[in-house]
Amino acid sequence: MKPISPTWTRDKLAPLPREYYARPTLEVAQDLLGKYLTRVIDGEQLRGTIVEVEAYIGEDDPACHARFGLTNRNRVMYCEGGFSYVYFVYGMYNMLNVVTEKSAFPAAVLIRALEPVSGLEKMRELRGKDRVADLTNGPGKLCDALGIDTSLSGIDLTSNQLYISNGDVGEFNIASSGRIGIKEGTERQWRFFIEGNRFVSKWDSENRE
Repeated sequence: MKPISPTWTRDKLAPLPREYYARPTLEVAQDLLGKYLTRVIDGEQLRGTIVEVEAYIGEDDPACHARFGLTNRNRVMYCEGGFSYVYFVYGMYNMLNVVTEKSAFPAAVLIRALEPVSGLEKMRELRGKDRVADLTNGPGKLCDALGIDTSLSGIDLTSNQLYISNGDVGEFNIASSGRIGIKEGTERQWRFFIEGNRFVSKWDSENRE
């Protein structure tokens, strides 16, 4: 399988427009692979290629944060697509999600792993790790490396502080699996990743990323 859409903006590194995120969640999830995620800190661009994602869709999804309806925590999931949803889990990790589809329908895509592109020294500083392979190969790790926490939940991804743009990785195959790191809904094949990419997360019960 190859990337779904070619380009959404004339400027390759410009933030993707609102309509990009308004599409069906599973379509957006797969299309996010190969795109750049950029976080701007003090004028420096920390950027990585999205190589792994996971979709969560609606109140009938047993693994979705909206399964019990609207709460203060998940409120941003009920916004129109194109906003960030960041939450804190296990008392250790921040998790970055991209809200999708239409207003009042809760759906989002978890960004599970990146391949670093630029801003490596700042990523090393923020993560406290030297090996590039350890910087962004998990959802909590990439949030550490890019300085993403719950203060960035609700950020408009069409702005220039935290955003997604077209990537530059060429053709690749998309693989899928059941979702990981959750107790229910693992049978849904809603985890997508770039096949063979070394930055795809490694899951085990000890390391919850």
